[in-house]
Amino acid sequence: MLTRRSMLFAPMLAGMTAQLGSRVMADDYPSGPVTLVVSFPPGGSLDVVARAMAVRLQEQLGKPVVVENRAGASGALATGSVAKAAPDGLTLLVAASSIASNPTQFKALPFDTLKDLQPISLTFRTPLALVVNPSVPAQSVADLISLLKQKPGQINFGHGGAGSAIHLAAELFQARTDTKMNGVAYRGAPPALNDVMAGHLALMFGDVGAVIGQINGGKVHALGVTSTERVPALPDVPTIAEAGVPGFDAVGWTLFLAPAATPKPVIDRLSAELSTAAQAPDVQALMIRLGTIPVKSPPPPELQKFLASEIGRWGALIQRAGMANTL
Repeated sequence: MLTRRSMLFAPMLAGMTAQLGSRVMADDYPSGPVTLVVSFPPGGSLDVVARAMAVRLQEQLGKPVVVENRAGASGALATGSVAKAAPDGLTLLVAASSIASNPTQFKALPFDTLKDLQPISLTFRTPLALVVNPSVPAQSVADLISLLKQKPGQINFGHGGAGSAIHLAAELFQARTDTKMNGVAYRGAPPALNDVMAGHLALMFGDVGAVIGQINGGKVHALGVTSTERVPALPDVPTIAEAGVPGFDAVGWTLFLAPAATPKPVIDRLSAELSTAAQAPDVQALMIRLGTIPVKSPPPPELQKFLASEIGRWGALIQRAGMANTL
């Protein structure tokens, strides 16, 4: 039988037990190998950085950390698999910014991005470069805008898939400049870039790391970058904002996420471990070499707000472009 004294102390004891359980849970993590599910094929900056961080995480956690590439449906296949995984912190998603466009673009997803997933760490931002074939009579962003207005709907741009960062950057550019181009979809960015170099396409937006070699080799001409600040790898290329489209900002990003029901102590532990791995000098140097911009990640609660904001931001653009529920 409970006495008045025991009833008064029961809530305190329950709280102490919960705190102790959380501490033990965090200390015991991980209980086995950790899998990083990368939402795109091997070889891109997302995959390369994830593999470098996996090496660091394995050293820090003392358990195997493996990378599994699960490409398809603009990252939705990988997202769905992690959303349904056990919430034990052993299966994590490494997602590109297309995770923010998918909820609006797909007719139906078998998961709710904000309800079924918990963001853990933002690792880097991926600026894009607006590149044109050297034969295009445009030496600046202003020249290109003028050309597009002279030939509405007559100039083609390439992209690596509907809703990808390089596709949405082009859609945002058209919206902000009141111009109209024709989008040509490819199975990934590399074949689109090949056709820009060959002159079959006039232009495209591409990850800086993926196009910098062609820019430096004179095979394409860079008119601007999509970040709000110039990119160290291309210091002489202006931002599109400073080149005539004020406020233009369209960058990709890479986010680590876990199933939403993952206990908070594990999320907090992962957040700290991922931050440590991302800040390692060799990982930072790799990110910069790939043309990405390393970032100091906000804490998980702020990342949840960031993801919701990005879903709203790009969702509005997708609606405007008539791309909603098309996949």
